[in-house]
Amino acid sequence: VQLQASGGGLAQAGDSLRLSCTGSGLRFSNYDMGWFRQAPGKEREFVAAIRWTGGTTSYADSVKGRFFISRRNAKNEVYLQMNSLNADDTAVYYCTARTGRILSDFDTRAYDYWGKGTQVTVSS
Repeated sequence: VQLQASGGGLAQAGDSLRLSCTGSGLRFSNYDMGWFRQAPGKEREFVAAIRWTGGTTSYADSVKGRFFISRRNAKNEVYLQMNSLNADDTAVYYCTARTGRILSDFDTRAYDYWGKGTQVTVSS
């Protein structure tokens, strides 16, 4: 299984970026997908998740109303549209996949597969 994230880079405060993640080696449409991020010296934290149907999403409070997760199962892709970026959004962003339903979206242990991450740097 591979989850390949792309779309990171350098942005200025207030800018937008769109991350993409392509899954291979798995039946993508069976998996709930999520995005986490990890800033230097900090724990990995939940950003957003989307159910396998695409019908239900969840967000961390810190990104609610600014970030939007979506997916296109026919292309094995999940996206994270990030708007109104600020310096606190600087982190490595990881794409992740799960089939279980017991643990919370916010719990890293809930996820079966992780991508290698893409760096997002926001300058103020």
